[in-house]
Amino acid sequence: MNIIIVGAGEIGRHLATELSRSREGAREIHSISVIDSDPRLVAELESGIDAKVICDDGSSPAALAQANIGECDLFLALTSENTVNLMSGSMAKAMGVEKVLSRVHPGLERDKWLFDFRGHFGIDDLFSSERLTAIELAKFIRNPDSLRVEAEQLAPDQIEVQQVRVGAKSDAAGTTLRDLKVPERTRVAAITREGESIVPDAESVLEAGDVATIFGEPRRLRNLAESLQQGGKRAETMRVVIFGGGEYGFALAQRLESWESCRVRIFEKDEKICQELTERLSDTTVINADATVVAELEEEQVGQADFFVATSPSDEDNVMTCLQANNIGVKNCLTIIHRADYARAIGSSGRQFGVVAAVSPREATRRYIERYLTGEKYYVAKKFTAGQVIGTNVGRKARAVGMKVSEIDWPAGSVLVGLLRGLKAIVPGPDDVVEAGDHIYAMVSPKVLKKLLKLLH
Repeated sequence: MNIIIVGAGEIGRHLATELSRSREGAREIHSISVIDSDPRLVAELESGIDAKVICDDGSSPAALAQANIGECDLFLALTSENTVNLMSGSMAKAMGVEKVLSRVHPGLERDKWLFDFRGHFGIDDLFSSERLTAIELAKFIRNPDSLRVEAEQLAPDQIEVQQVRVGAKSDAAGTTLRDLKVPERTRVAAITREGESIVPDAESVLEAGDVATIFGEPRRLRNLAESLQQGGKRAETMRVVIFGGGEYGFALAQRLESWESCRVRIFEKDEKICQELTERLSDTTVINADATVVAELEEEQVGQADFFVATSPSDEDNVMTCLQANNIGVKNCLTIIHRADYARAIGSSGRQFGVVAAVSPREATRRYIERYLTGEKYYVAKKFTAGQVIGTNVGRKARAVGMKVSEIDWPAGSVLVGLLRGLKAIVPGPDDVVEAGDHIYAMVSPKVLKKLLKLLH
């Protein structure tokens, strides 16, 4: 695949480096071109990766021509400037690039519900690294009892994935999926029992001890998870402390405010930022204090929190504040680590000092973009033991077009888990109609993949 990346900063450089590495057994080797106007970054990147690196403005037609825009399959505008990313992405789309993604400031992404930036500029996808990172952090807090939680692979904010163990006292134990009373627009898409996994059908039975992979809108999915685990028992209020009131901390607090079972406090030492946070957040306590000072944490009784989340720009401060929070009693700490290699190291060994997860904005962005890195008619959004979640567009002449979900003869071994149309993403119900151009997500076992694609293309 021919890929052009505009921007060699933190996000663009990491992605270019990862994509340029030839992996043994890789199905597809990518041809990479990178454009950046900073001579220093260009020189560093040229010496570090096997790619064509151009020192120029990413929104310059000459630079795009030099990068062979006419042969580009995937265009990624990843600078820190909205204007450059939107303009270069719009130009790339007008020049015939099939897939164009632009990174934007989280403030602009929050406003996309008021104005269709994507449609106006002709860009296929707009995203912010800050929001993707906040989604990664929030999923651990929102679902502390889940075995595993995934949010970023499908539709952030709209479709979430969890794996939960069926409790012995749950009403679901011994019940078929047909008879299981699940919240609307949620789905059980895989069942694992004693090491064996299946993509279930309506007659599949859940048993105590099974691990169920479930999909749905976050709030409704939480109800399903609690029902499977505890027989419907409601979780207690979660107490969360956030260190750092920048865009990462703000994005996380804003997400958690929408969940009524969560009480949030933010520590921020900059008085001006505190004032802005107080004005922008409706149900979060903002504390003007330095969370790197353990006395400040003790004075505010942070040790009683259920989660401590470090979101400052400094990796060192983030790790050290997590250590301090753990020492005064916080059992679950989460942290942002900007360097992906450090995040992997802390993520693998951090639990011994209370760090449940270390999230890298660079890696969160890479995983989000990775879905587009295929020349096939579909891409793999997530792999599970039972099968894989694939994403694909419904063709104009597909057999499924114009039919209700309940009328379609879905192949045994496949479960429809998501439908994206424009800005809206749902887990479709039986009466929803499939239309040409819809983007479909489905859990599918390998043996029926071809049958499913034949139905949708």
